[in-house]
Amino acid sequence: MENCLKFYVDGQWVDPVDPKPFDVINPANEQVIGQIMMGNAEDVNKAVAAAKKAFPSFSTTSVQERLDLLDAIMASYQNRYDEVVETISAEMGAPMWLSKAAQAAMGLAHLGTVRAILADYEFEKAHGTTLIRKEAVGVCGLITPWNWPINQIACKVAPAIAAGCTMVLKPSEVAPLNAALWAEILDDAGVPAGVFNLVNGDGLNVGEAMSQHPDIDMMSFTGSTRAGVAVAKSSADTVKRVAQELGGKSANIILDDADLNTAVAAGVQSCFMNSGQSCNAPTRMLVPAARHDEVVEIAKAAAEQVKVGDPNEGDTTIGPVVSEMQFEKIQSLIEQAIDEGTELVTGGPGKPDGLNAGYYVKPTIFANVTNDMTIAREEVFGPVLSILKYESEEEAIEIANDTVYGLSGYVQAGSTERAAEVAAQLRTGNVHLNGAGPDPMAPFGGYKQSGNGREWGEHGFEDFLETKAVMGAVAAE
Repeated sequence: MENCLKFYVDGQWVDPVDPKPFDVINPANEQVIGQIMMGNAEDVNKAVAAAKKAFPSFSTTSVQERLDLLDAIMASYQNRYDEVVETISAEMGAPMWLSKAAQAAMGLAHLGTVRAILADYEFEKAHGTTLIRKEAVGVCGLITPWNWPINQIACKVAPAIAAGCTMVLKPSEVAPLNAALWAEILDDAGVPAGVFNLVNGDGLNVGEAMSQHPDIDMMSFTGSTRAGVAVAKSSADTVKRVAQELGGKSANIILDDADLNTAVAAGVQSCFMNSGQSCNAPTRMLVPAARHDEVVEIAKAAAEQVKVGDPNEGDTTIGPVVSEMQFEKIQSLIEQAIDEGTELVTGGPGKPDGLNAGYYVKPTIFANVTNDMTIAREEVFGPVLSILKYESEEEAIEIANDTVYGLSGYVQAGSTERAAEVAAQLRTGNVHLNGAGPDPMAPFGGYKQSGNGREWGEHGFEDFLETKAVMGAVAAE
C-alpha cells in the first residue's frame, strides 16, 4: 500500500473535508514511500457521528455474532498477512524477520486472544437479588503509536469489537499505511458500517478533537507520557473514561546468583530489539557492583554481535529508528550522557559506518551510570543501554523503583523463587522473570506515569465494558 488519501467512515472510503497531504517516509533510506491526508475536527465529527449511529444496533448483537465477526477478521487478516509484514517494515523500519515473526504476528495473537475471552465471558452475574451486567462502554476514540503499530491497533480494536463498542481510530501519522490496510481487512470481513472508522492526522488537530468530543465515551491512548497527559486533560471536561499506556524506563535487575553470561547477553538483545523502540524495553541494567566490569565485557561483546542495516537483508538484527526527529533526539541524549561523565562502552554519536542514508543509530552501551543521570531517567526510545551498579538486593530494588515510570521490570536470578521475591517489590505493571517473554493473555500496562488501565487479555477486554447493577432482578431464594 503506497497511498491512503481517504478516510474510512461509515463503511466507505471518503474524502477529507480539507485535504492536506502528508508524506510517509521509509526510515531505512529517507525516501517518500506514500502519502496520507491529514484530518481535522470536522473529519472527526463525521466519524464520531457514524460510530454513534452504529452503536445501538452493534452493542446489542449476540456474542455469537461478534465471535463470527472476529473469525472473519482473522481470516481476512491471514489473507493480507504478507502485505502487513511488508508495509510495517517499509514505514517504520523493522527488519523483515521481526515484522513477520512479531510485529504482524501480534495482530493475529490479539484477535485470537480476544475471541477466546469473548467465548467464555460472563456478561451477567447474580449477586444476591441484584444482577450485575457488563455492557459496552460506548463510542471509543483510539490513538495508536508507530513503534508496534498493528499490535497496538489490534489490542484496542479487537476487544472494542468484542465488547460491542463502536470506534474511531487515529493511527500515528508517522507509520499510518498499516492502519489503512487494517481498515481494508475489517471492511473485507464485513464489519458493519460505522463500527470501525479511521481518520488520519496529528495529535493537535485530530487527537485533541477526539479527546474533547462529547459523543466519545472513552479514549484509549498509547504513546508518550507527554501526549497522554494532553489526552487526559482534553478528556476531563466531558468526564470520559481514559485508558493510557505510556512511557517506561524499565530496570533489568541481574542478581548475584544469575548466570551472568546468559542474563547480560539476553538483556542487551532485549534492550536493542526493534531498535530500542519499545516502551517496555529493559534500558537500565542493574548489576552487582563487584561484577560491573565483568558485565561490561559481556555486554560489549553482545552489542558487537548486533548488525545494524537494511531491514530487507536477512542478517540484519536492527533497522533504523523511525524518523529524523527520533534520530536527533537519541543523538542528543547520547551526547548528554557523555557530557555527564558516563563510560561509553560501545557505540556513541553518529551513524554506523557505511550507513549514510537512513536513520540508523549505533547500538550504544553506557557503564558506570548513576540513577540521577539523564540517560537513566529519560526514555531514549533507541538502542541505548545504561549499566548501573548496586551493592545489595535492597539497593537494586530501590534504584529500580526510583523513576517516574512503572511499565515493566526484569529480574534474573538463580531460582524463580528468588526472582519472584524481588518482582513482588517492584512498582511496575509487568515483570519478566529469567527471560520470560510476553503473554497476550496477561494484562499489559503500568504504574505511575506509565499510565492507567490495562491492555491485552481479559483486563484489556474489560476496559471497554461498563458495569450496571440491576436491583431486584434476581428472585430471592
